[in-house]
Amino acid sequence: MLEVHPPPKEITVARKKKLDFSDIGDDRKKQNLNQTEFWTRFGVTQSGGSRYESGRNIPKPLAILLWLHRSGKISDKDLAEARK
Repeated sequence: MLEVHPPPKEITVARKKKLDFSDIGDDRKKQNLNQTEFWTRFGVTQSGGSRYESGRNIPKPLAILLWLHRSGKISDKDLAEARK
């Protein structure tokens, strides 16, 4: 008979944690990038990035991409390759 185990605790916690990018504008400024340079890497226009920096909700796929980049799991080179 197949035993069913609950997911490991760290997976459950990860699912409940909200991705917080309220400081994304500060992150961009620390990198000395203007909005166009920063947001174009993620396939977002300058005006869209400005809205996100002003508090508009970031769509989940973009939030995941930002998180992967912020955590070092994907690089600027990876982003550039994906845009080709």
